Amino acid sequence: MADHGERNAVAAPFSSLAVRSSTEWVADHASHVSIDPAGIAKVVDSLHGDLPAVSWDFEGIHYFDGGPLTAQYLLVLDTLNFCFWPDGDLHYDHLAAGLKRALQRDNSIFDAKSLKSFTGIQLRELLEWPRPLPLEDERARLLAEVGTELERSFDGQAVNLILAASGSAVALVELVAMHFPGFRDHSVYKGHQVFLYKRAQIFVADLWGAFKGQGLGAFADIAAITMFADYIVPAVLRQWGILNYSPKLARIVDNLEELSSGTEEEIEIRACTIAAVEMLREKLRSKAGKEVLSVQVDWWLWSSGIGANKNLRFHRTRTLYY
Repeated sequence: MADHGERNAVAAPFSSLAVRSSTEWVADHASHVSIDPAGIAKVVDSLHGDLPAVSWDFEGIHYFDGGPLTAQYLLVLDTLNFCFWPDGDLHYDHLAAGLKRALQRDNSIFDAKSLKSFTGIQLRELLEWPRPLPLEDERARLLAEVGTELERSFDGQAVNLILAASGSAVALVELVAMHFPGFRDHSVYKGHQVFLYKRAQIFVADLWGAFKGQGLGAFADIAAITMFADYIVPAVLRQWGILNYSPKLARIVDNLEELSSGTEEEIEIRACTIAAVEMLREKLRSKAGKEVLSVQVDWWLWSSGIGANKNLRFHRTRTLYY
């Protein structure tokens, strides 16, 4: 695959400002996707009271034991948390619950040494999936990358990676991007570098949510984390009238045609999603008169998208980043 090629040869430093500013630049110069402020206002006005609260494990599918094994599980989970199509039956819950079952059967299954040895077929068997996983070999390669670097730099333990960040969400994203190339989610758009960092940021958010902002999930700067640009949230924003697509892009998405990674259209969808959620978050903050986290807005939008609505049209891109 081309995703881990030249554009990610060198780690770029993460900062929430870089994500926000670079995606805002894309939104301001986009040719295929636009943000409708009236759509944002309508959604905010439709909420009676605070933003609906969505707990981290509202589906009841994740592993949690309150200790280092949970950290190891979450790093593995977010290493593999991408591309659940074209297999129409495969979803995120199969990954999260499958990894949980595997860990409950064998609490050493995600040791660094084990991560280094997985094949795609073995991963499929681990998840009890009856056919090849999308990007199966890439998933195995990324597990090996994580296992190798955990062993080299963190005594094999994700908890040591987390402790090295000293309670900073931004520092932890920086460490993840620095040590694990597969998490370096950035691209180039019209000559400008765009920072997205979906899986690195969601790892921090998962820790924060799982540990309820305490212990290994205590991050004084959790507000610095943006939303996690994926397939589901932009589809929700489009359905709610916040994102608009050009006729050409709308046809591609609605006809379930593949949209190549790194194209202007694909980058615009993801960048405009981040910019739109920031605008939505600010409107919600103004209405509530208190801080609203991008993480909380993302969870609300994502849970809305995976609910009962079966007609949601999301873009199809084969990528290891989301």
